[in-house]
Amino acid sequence: MTGDTSKTGLLDRTLQSQVTVAELPANSQAPDLPSDQLEPFHLATSADISPVPQAQSVDLSEPVEQADYPIASTPGDSVLAGPVHVTKNPDPGNPDTTNSDTTNPDSKHTDTRKTDTTELVPEVIVDSEQHGEPLIILGAKVPPGTSTRLSWKPDQSFEGIAAPTPVLVVNGAQSGPTLCLTAAIHGDELNGIEMVRRILYETEPEKLHGTLIGVPIVNLHGFHRTSRYLPDRRDLNRYFPGNPRGSSAARIAYSFFNEIIRHCDALVDLHTGSFHRTNLPQVRADLTDAAIVDLSQSFGATVVLHNTGTQGTLRRAAADAGIPAITLEAGEPMRVQQAAVNHGVKGIETLLNKLAMYKRIRFWGDPEPVFYHSQWIRAEQGGILFSEVELGENVSIGELLGTVTDPITNVRTEIQSPFKGRVLGRALDQVVMPGFAAFRIGIETSEQDVLQEKSDTGDAVDDGEGPELEAAKIMRKARALDTSREQEKDDILEMSE
Repeated sequence: MTGDTSKTGLLDRTLQSQVTVAELPANSQAPDLPSDQLEPFHLATSADISPVPQAQSVDLSEPVEQADYPIASTPGDSVLAGPVHVTKNPDPGNPDTTNSDTTNPDSKHTDTRKTDTTELVPEVIVDSEQHGEPLIILGAKVPPGTSTRLSWKPDQSFEGIAAPTPVLVVNGAQSGPTLCLTAAIHGDELNGIEMVRRILYETEPEKLHGTLIGVPIVNLHGFHRTSRYLPDRRDLNRYFPGNPRGSSAARIAYSFFNEIIRHCDALVDLHTGSFHRTNLPQVRADLTDAAIVDLSQSFGATVVLHNTGTQGTLRRAAADAGIPAITLEAGEPMRVQQAAVNHGVKGIETLLNKLAMYKRIRFWGDPEPVFYHSQWIRAEQGGILFSEVELGENVSIGELLGTVTDPITNVRTEIQSPFKGRVLGRALDQVVMPGFAAFRIGIETSEQDVLQEKSDTGDAVDDGEGPELEAAKIMRKARALDTSREQEKDDILEMSE
């Protein structure tokens, strides 16, 4: 999407549009159904929503026994952290007075429980001086100054097996934006799960300005199978914003996007490398968008890579819907890596502080660069790959990146860098085929290159300093280089996002 330099900061912008829902552009829909046949989605506000049960406030830092955590029994149900009060059906002959169909986008009811009676929840006492607003999500009302566990379950299930997905919510005592953290859209990417756990369980609601929504494991089916994919071998992160009448993946994506993501004012989607590859901690962001630039520059000393995002990814769909979104890539799949997790947690805490949501100062070293272009360097021959460089290492043109040795003939070929830049990602040592993407190099962009591009496009170049001017400079560079360079079409398969 194309940014607008007149946009205000993220915090001001999100507070002005808490209940505004942007229409998805037609070209952002999954390809399963023509966009003119899709039903419009309506996000109910507090003015037109029926009374919903109040979520019980819980201390997220306290472990919970599995038996104490209820599981929803029907698609669309919300699981609260404790029992809730639901009004008995006043007309037993008319089930529509208590039940509603949340699969209908025009429905104004969010609670789809099929039971007539439940226990009463003790009233959650909220300080009258607190200025936060209740959050209505997943059929529950979360009062300000409280935290709770909810559950999202898509209407689509595989083999009749329901998979309710835990959703952690911390609604701050003071007003502010809603930041969403999502992890494990690919079920074998584990580092983000631990990042979400640490952030959500260590945040005190009485000190929070705004709301944190964390989904530690989006793709629960893939997580249980230690697989990147859904059970039907589809990549969930290629189907957002989804389609209510499309494939299984499109329906799951539609449910998740509309029931959770549309509540967000900003999104951080957490990933790792894929297919036996590992990534240097890096933020991927569309640097042609002013609000996303602000978000990416609030993550501390973390490498930023300009990338608009593949069509169908959650980050791209959120940005197209007007929700600033970035992706954090850190580490490799199938493992929980302490260093990658620590970096991600520190970056998110820095972001919360920059957004004035949670005061927690974190100290970083020297600032990291912004890369506007990157490229995979591929193996020309098959064999056993041995890397000669580490993540984050600076390389020069012609520098040896690794070798591939044929185990039968003992012929060794070298992989050399054709660029000056930095190693942002690499394959783990393994057996590779010819054409295998082995090293991802962030390519250095000189100021002279940018000035030349700006001169060719007729844009003015401003000299100056300060956060606002720095953000504007980043955005100008991204736009200038986008006009002269095409994204590699063969990069999609190697992208972990």
